[in-house]
Parts: sequence; structure tokens; C-alpha cells
Amino acid sequence: MGSINLFWQLPGELLELWHEHRTSIIYSAIVFLTVARLWLHYRYPREKASLSSTPGSPDLYAKKWSIGIDREKDLTVDVPLLNGVIGKNIAAKTPKSIRKASPKRVVGKKSARASKELDKPFEAGEQRVAPLLFFSSLGGTTQAAAEAFVSNINSWRKHLSADEADNFVEAKCHDLSYIEYDDFFISAPKDQNLAYLYLFLLPTYNIDTTLDTFLEHLQETHNDFRIDTAPLSSILGYSVFGFGDKQDWPTEEEGFCSQAREVDKWMAKITGRKRAFPLGMGDVRTDSKERLEEWTEGIKEAMSDIMSGKGLGEGVAGSGDAVESDEEDADAEENTKTKLDDVEDLGSSYRNGTGAESGPLAIDFTTYSKSTKTVEPPVLKEMVPTSSPTYTALTKQGYTIVGSHSGVKICRWTKSALRGRGSCYKYSFYGIQSHLCMETTPSLSCSNKCVFCWRHGTNPVGTTWRWKVDPPEEIFEGVKAGHYKKIKMMKGVPGVRAERFQEAMRIKHCALSLVGEPIFYPHINEFTAMLHKERISSFLVCNAQHPDQLAALGHVTQLYVSIDASNKESLRKIDRPLHRDFWERFQRCLDILREKRFMQRTVFRLTLVKGFNIDDEVEGYADLVAQGLPCFVEVKGVTFCGTSTSSSAGLSMSNVPFYSEISEFVIALNASLEKRGLGYGIAAEHAHSCCVLLASNRFKIDGKWHTRIDYEKFFECLESGEEFGPDDYIGDETPEWALWGNGGFDPRDERVDRKGRPKVIIGDGTPQKNLIEI
Repeated sequence: MGSINLFWQLPGELLELWHEHRTSIIYSAIVFLTVARLWLHYRYPREKASLSSTPGSPDLYAKKWSIGIDREKDLTVDVPLLNGVIGKNIAAKTPKSIRKASPKRVVGKKSARASKELDKPFEAGEQRVAPLLFFSSLGGTTQAAAEAFVSNINSWRKHLSADEADNFVEAKCHDLSYIEYDDFFISAPKDQNLAYLYLFLLPTYNIDTTLDTFLEHLQETHNDFRIDTAPLSSILGYSVFGFGDKQDWPTEEEGFCSQAREVDKWMAKITGRKRAFPLGMGDVRTDSKERLEEWTEGIKEAMSDIMSGKGLGEGVAGSGDAVESDEEDADAEENTKTKLDDVEDLGSSYRNGTGAESGPLAIDFTTYSKSTKTVEPPVLKEMVPTSSPTYTALTKQGYTIVGSHSGVKICRWTKSALRGRGSCYKYSFYGIQSHLCMETTPSLSCSNKCVFCWRHGTNPVGTTWRWKVDPPEEIFEGVKAGHYKKIKMMKGVPGVRAERFQEAMRIKHCALSLVGEPIFYPHINEFTAMLHKERISSFLVCNAQHPDQLAALGHVTQLYVSIDASNKESLRKIDRPLHRDFWERFQRCLDILREKRFMQRTVFRLTLVKGFNIDDEVEGYADLVAQGLPCFVEVKGVTFCGTSTSSSAGLSMSNVPFYSEISEFVIALNASLEKRGLGYGIAAEHAHSCCVLLASNRFKIDGKWHTRIDYEKFFECLESGEEFGPDDYIGDETPEWALWGNGGFDPRDERVDRKGRPKVIIGDGTPQKNLIEI
């Protein structure tokens, strides 16, 4: 018992000793530790950081004496320190015999090369372009074509100037059966003075050939974790041409040029999307010679661009940075978070003097008369300054802004036509191939704020032209340059057909319908005259709110007027016009169209929006047709743009009519027109864009519809200087596939869903609803 009490007393005694002597104990401990630390420092010197081993890695310093390394000479280089200080690499001067890295950590993803390395420009004078043509041939036909191609390229080189010819070496061809793939397709040949351009001429076989092995090699190279994802990113670019047989394989999906398409796809992956020219394809029984000539000319042009420093796509990295999944890009537009002010909202502040500065005096061209007082010319501002949020929003949506108030944008149907996926309804109805069409506007401003507009809040609006006016010459050259640049950016997109790409570099049609009100531009007649001078047809769309400009409009190939409602109240709700006298303006425009029906080829465009302008309005629309007597009536379902602003305007997917509803409406409208004794009939359709065409019987010749246009005849009529009308340039008979009841899709192309897959057709001949078309 006594020992237990003694045990409990000891801690108390120790605590008393600590309190009594703690100062001397602490000082003694500090002195002891300091002496011990100094002794250890001088007794065992610390190794340099450059020699220290990281945990888990071999100790290089421990082996230095056994292999005879001079510590001061060979291992004095710096290394990256753990605290982030960057130095030199110790392995730079360490013999290979002692380099032993720690195990590589695999994270499941290979890092891509820096973009600067991928898109390193060609350096004229320091490098020379080296075209290499690879081919595969069993019977010798492709080999002969390859040799002829090389001879063509080398002959072309001889006709260049000395400076230009010196920029590239003679083209060479290689048979894929006799080369080592590792020499060319894991990395480019090692020659610092040469920049390689890879070209391919490939047939498609239904038997095992060298091409199967070659495709396997490309696939394995791309997927090999030991090799960079894009090992050929250092080459200038590549392009493929395929020979096929449409008799045995009628379509691409059934095998036409399938192996060439596969090589094109895998080369895009291992080069980092450096497609120098679109995939060319030719049928050996019909058009392979012509298609190969077109592809050859495209290659020459691409080489000229490279040698002049333009690269693959006029400065656009990777020729448009195309998505390699072959998915059609959704045309959903990006919303801007910046608050945008409408012009008419600014007007009140200017008139009341509350603006930061007094605004220019408005000149209303729509109500101009001789009694207007002469005023001093105001200081006019730009409609869309480059520093404005409107400019930012429109350029983000894909527009190229030309000057201060014009724009151009490549249409999604143009992209579709370039890839053989169909043109818009204008081809079915009027013979316009979408890849030959430029969509532009000389005025981004509009006097309506339609609920179905794709550009809610991002384009200026106003009732008067209060801005600086750009000359038509500047606009014309600017929109052409902008259009061609966007077309060139498409040459790197998977699926683009070489022959259509070549055709697209010559504009033949112009749709003045992009956004805004083209007729609002004060010099619209001068602008259309420039189009016609270069034999570019003009399709102008207006919204029936500017009757004076409509009356003064000169000849255009086809004149559209948007008829979005059949009565005043409905028009107010759907178009939300800015003019107070909008209905009177609308009625006057219809009267002008009636007067011009024998001078202009006129079209009523009805955009149907369920819940706004369909129910119980057939008779009202028939009255408007009777008033204006247009040559054609287009009935189209609204396209929902999916923006939050349109939702706030009262528009949602429930307002988009089905094609069956459009068809029912057209049948009812046609019956109403027949009841009135008006000579119209249902002529054609374009089911996959939900559009049907009614035409005047003036265009029904010998019982056959002739809705297409003879464009050459139109230009001849213009150049004659004599008066003419729409009957003077009626074109060929409307093709059978475009007539009402036949769908209206060009049989040369293929319908696909948004993922690029062939369209699935169900029992009644209509596409499945769950597959959204391009």
C-alpha cells in the first residue's frame, strides 16, 4: 500500500522540480541540440540537391564512384527542384549507362502536342515542299494514274517562276506494297530542309490487299500509347483521292470508295486534322478522269497557298479545325450575356436629350417627300461598330461583318451540299444548288422583331436609316471575300466532296435573306446590279414594311415577301413590327407586288407557327394571295432556334408544326384558292425542310410544272436592255422527285440524321421523328 502511494506522489514531485528549474532545462536543451546539429553538419556534409534521389527512384550518387564519373564535371547541372525552381536536366550530361528513370505513370490519356508545333507555317527559302504520292494497285490502272499525276505536277512546277519552282522539289510516288510503313507513317522522313505533303491515289477492293494492312497500321499508330496521338503533325498536310465502281457499289454507304474514305479519316487523326484538300472520289466507269483532274487542280492551288504562306486555310489552324467525328455541327447559336440595346429604344433618349450625346437627326426614307425641309447633313454613326456588343454577338454566331452594316455567313445547307447530304428547298423548286449559293445582307438592321427570328436581340432594329452608308462596291467585294474564306475553311471537314468544293469557289447565286432587311439599304439596286454583272442570280427577301423601296426596286431574279399572318392582330403578335402603320404598309406592299407580277418573279413566303398563324387563317391567307397574285406561294414550318429569348417571346418546340400539319394547311389553302377561281396548284415539295410550293398555272406548260429558272436566259434579258418578265426565263421541267407527293430530296445525295447516319425510314415512307435532320 505504501509503494502505491509513493508511485502517485512521484508525478507531483517531478512537476515541482520542472517549475523550479524549467528555465535552465530549456536553455541546456537548446545548447545541446545546437552543438549536435553543428557536429553532424561538419562530420557528414549534405549532398547537393542535384544529386539527391527522389523517393522510389535509383540513387545515382551512390553509384558515381563505381562508374568513374567526375562529380564536378558531369553532375554539376541543375535539376527541377521539388519547390518548383526550374533548372537544367541532369540527364543531359549523364551517360546512358546510368540513366534510369522511375516507372512512367500511365494516366490513360496522351497529351497533344503544342498547337504551335502542329501548325508551324511553311518557311519559304528555308524549306522546300516535297510532295509524296502513295498509291496501291493490283492491275496497274492506279499505278498509271499515279505516274501521270506525278508527271503533271512536275510539269506544272517547270512552268512556275524560278523563285516559285525553287520552293518545292519534284514529286515522287511510292507503291504502298513496297515501302516500310514505319519510314513514313510513324514519323515524317527526317530532312530539315523538306516539308512533306502526303497525297494518296487509292482504289477500293472487295478482297484482302495491301490497303487492309495499311489501314491497320494507321489505326494502330493512332491508338498506340507509346506514340504521339498525331505523329505526322509535322507534315504540311495530306489529301486522298479514291477510285470506285458505282455499278457494284452504288453509294458510299454500300462501299463506294470506302477504303479511300477510311484512309482519309485515319490520316486526319494522325496528322492533327491537316487535310490540305477534300477527299476526291471518281467512278472508274464514268467520271474518274474528270474528278481526278478537278482534284489535281485543287492540289496545285493548295500547294500555291502553302508556298505563299497562307497555309491550309487562310490562317485558320488545321483548315477550319474540323471535328473528326463526322457529326454535323448543330446550328444552335450561342447566346450573348451582354445586354444589347435596340435602336428604337435608344431613340427616345436621344429625342429627349437624355443620351450621353445628342443623336443624329433621323432620315426616314420610307416617308420621304418633296416637302421635307432641307437640314444640314448629320454626323452619322456606324450601325455595327467593331467595339459594340452587337458585333461581338454576331461574329460569335459565325457572321463575317463587312463594313459597318453588312454581313455574310455560310448556310448550313451549303455545308450539307458540300458533303453530299442534300441542298435546301431552293434546289428542288428552282434549281439552286446550295454549295453554289452565298447568303448575305447589305443591311443587318430590321424593322421587325419576329418571334421566330434566330437573332433575337443581336441585330440592330429601327424604322429609319440613321447610320453611315457604305458604298455598294465595298460591300460586294467584302461579302465575296468573306464567303470564299468560309468555303475554304470547309476543305478540312470530313465528307466534303472535292468536285463540289471546287464548284463552290464560283458563286452563282446570292440569297439576300441572311438577317435584317436587305431592301432597307439605300443602294440596293446598285448592289444587285453588281451581282448580275458577274452573272450571280439574286433572291431578295423583304418583310413588306418598306413600300417605297419595294416600288423602286429594279429587276431581281426572284422577289420574296414574308407573309407571316393573315390579319392585323396576328401580324402584330408574330412580327412585332416597329412601324405604327405596319398594317397599312403591309397592304401597300401587296398592291405593289400585284402591279409587278408581270415584271418580277414574285413569291409569298408563309412561315407557319403553331398557335400564332395557322388556326382558322386559311381563308385570310387566300385573300392575301388574291390581293397580291404572286407567281408562287411557299408554305414553310417555322424552325425553332432554341434560344431563351425566343422562349420569352412565347415560342417553344410546341409551336413547330409537323410536316403532316403543313401538308393539311397547303391542301386547304389550295382548295380555297380554287374556290375563288384563282389559277394555282400544288407543284412541289421539300419534305425534309417542311416546305411546300404552290405555283401559278402560268408555270404549268403542257400539263407539266416548270418551277425552275433559266438563269442564263435571265441574264440575257437583263443585258438586252428591253423590258421582260418572269415568263421570259422559265426553266426546265420540275424533276419528278421534286413534285408534290415525292418528297423532294435530290436522289444524288443521301439523307442523314444529325450524327451523320443514314436516315431511317419507317413503313409509311416518313423519317423517324426521333432522328433530327440536318
